[in-house]
Amino acid sequence: MSLPILYVKSGCPWCSDALQYFEAKSVKLDIVDVRTNPNRMDELVQVSGQSMTPTLKNEDFIVADFDISEFEEALQKNPEEAKKLGL
Repeated sequence: MSLPILYVKSGCPWCSDALQYFEAKSVKLDIVDVRTNPNRMDELVQVSGQSMTPTLKNEDFIVADFDISEFEEALQKNPEEAKKLGL
């Protein structure tokens, strides 16, 4: 099973918050900075239908353009996904 992907943009304050959040929760991620890897921006748009970050993709579970409270709300609505992520 592959790691969940967290799409970020360097300099994005919400991305910094997300990175700190996942680090504090010991969630292992494949972190993709679409500014330093611009070829991955097309991938972000393809999987989420938008280009905003942070965006988390774990198989079919996608939370796009979130802050921490929005992410936690998405987990509350999807407890199986929270379990898969170890949250």
